[in-house]
Amino acid sequence: MSTLLLTHATLLATFDETRREIPDGGLFIRDGFIEQVGPTAELPTEADEILDLTDHVILPGLVNTHHHFYQTLTRAVPAAQNANLFNWLKTLYPIWARLTPDDIYTSTQTALAELALSGCTTASDHLYLYPNGSRLDDEIHAAREIGVRLHASRGSMSLGESKGGLPPDSVVEDEDAILRESQRLIEQYHDPKPGALTRVVLAPCSPFSVTPELMRQSAILARQYGVHLHTHLAETADEEAFCIEMFGKRPVALMEELAWVGHDVWFAHSVHVNDAEIGVYAHTGCGVAHCPSSNMRLASGIAPVMKMRAAGVNVGLGVDGSASNDGSHLLAEARQAMLLARLDAGLRGASLSGEDAPPLMTARQALELGTRGGAAVLGRADIGSLEPGKCADLFAVNLNRLDFAGALHDPLAALVFCQSVTVDFTLVGGKFVVKNGHLTSVDLPRLVEKHNRAAKRLLIETHP
Repeated sequence: MSTLLLTHATLLATFDETRREIPDGGLFIRDGFIEQVGPTAELPTEADEILDLTDHVILPGLVNTHHHFYQTLTRAVPAAQNANLFNWLKTLYPIWARLTPDDIYTSTQTALAELALSGCTTASDHLYLYPNGSRLDDEIHAAREIGVRLHASRGSMSLGESKGGLPPDSVVEDEDAILRESQRLIEQYHDPKPGALTRVVLAPCSPFSVTPELMRQSAILARQYGVHLHTHLAETADEEAFCIEMFGKRPVALMEELAWVGHDVWFAHSVHVNDAEIGVYAHTGCGVAHCPSSNMRLASGIAPVMKMRAAGVNVGLGVDGSASNDGSHLLAEARQAMLLARLDAGLRGASLSGEDAPPLMTARQALELGTRGGAAVLGRADIGSLEPGKCADLFAVNLNRLDFAGALHDPLAALVFCQSVTVDFTLVGGKFVVKNGHLTSVDLPRLVEKHNRAAKRLLIETHP
């Protein structure tokens, strides 16, 4: 048995049901789980390790609900810099077709390193193409070395250009093979227990890259094993037009027809949804991964997040692929979510004032999206808040830095309103993944060097 005591934080925000904010607060951790939370004076005085976090703010670990780790290898590709989603994908598919198993491994570690340094303790990744012998196993093994919890989504594409889909035939798979591999991965890696480091998700990529039959069969398989389902949905106007032309239905109606609604389902983006469709999400329990930076970068639109929250929809944050965001900083994504929601409110109610004006997202609501919201979207009752019995997943930021000068009257709001920073400590299950601002598990300069070599090779091979 091991114990860890964190003390004297300037502010500890629990984000539990009470939303307590505790000055001079701390936690007592035993064997990876929180045993006590409260003022330092009320905590035990002895532990195997004691860390004084004077001048720090402590929050629950952030939860990333949508990502594509491999895309860290294709950030800011010139030909894709100014494209909308469909053209962006068509530009990058040929590059991604050259990925190797080692590329998947390296990019996973790069993305998770960046996430951990931004306070993320749990990440869901959507890997949906497997060229040159790549497997989801490559990602899972890489993540275990970093130490961040992983929801590994076995993505897939089966509807190539020759059958009316968007991706080239070179990157799609046979549907029977997809289902066999999905079953193997669940049986080999999925851990349903509280505190699990690895869970498996079934995630056909999107309505424009898989068939309805694969969606149906994936849902049947997922429910047979009790795992969650995930896909992109209602991201762009192009997707909406594709679904109406191909299936005669809007994206959400298509999901209803395919039995892709329920508490075990969450969708990435959901930018182009109307009030009735938000009602479907709320009634059936579907969650949403909100990816504001990606939606802005690809000019996809603004997701109606405040409407979703008001309707009772579980909404979490996602940094999305690092070729459509070009970063994996989850604390920055909380800031972006707040700012974009405020822009949306301004556009919808520019002529209104007082009680008639749309509400503005607060800093605390933005952080709640990244903590409680993300945990609810992933179906995890063991993370997302700091309270006894939950995983000791948290991050801490030292407030004594230039970035927060003049904002210490509200340190929690400062984390969102002020420029996003690298965190000082990130703990997953009571273990340090980031300590004193440095990763504990990998040699970061060496990883960056290896990652850059791989990225350069991919671009040269595609455009010699």
